[in-house]
Amino acid sequence: MTESMPALLTCLSLVMYVAFALNVGRARGKYKIAAPATTGHPHFERIFRVQQNTLEHLAIFLPSMWLFTSYVSIGWASVLGAVWIAARIWYGIEYAREGGKRGPGFGLSFAAVAILLVGAIIGIIAAMARS
Repeated sequence: MTESMPALLTCLSLVMYVAFALNVGRARGKYKIAAPATTGHPHFERIFRVQQNTLEHLAIFLPSMWLFTSYVSIGWASVLGAVWIAARIWYGIEYAREGGKRGPGFGLSFAAVAILLVGAIIGIIAAMARS
């Protein structure tokens, strides 16, 4: 894997987040939910939760991927980062359709970020032990 792949995945994850935010704006218009309200129509609320949940996961995903890249493997960080993005898109589509079907996408994205975080911690501890 190229050293640029984690940077590209960072940009793609941010583009995905912007797309989710734009979906919220469209849903506000469609369901006539004026800001700052975040409730009103179940479909709007699911679209809003997709955006908010993704923002919450970005705060864990991005540093974990970069630390894993630095201390473990660029290649595996890239694979896991791509899996996380694909799983979040899957999650977003299913959650927007019907809240009860979001589980598989959430589970896969959570697994990817958990591996990145735990791997980064192990890699950092190993680096500290070597020095």
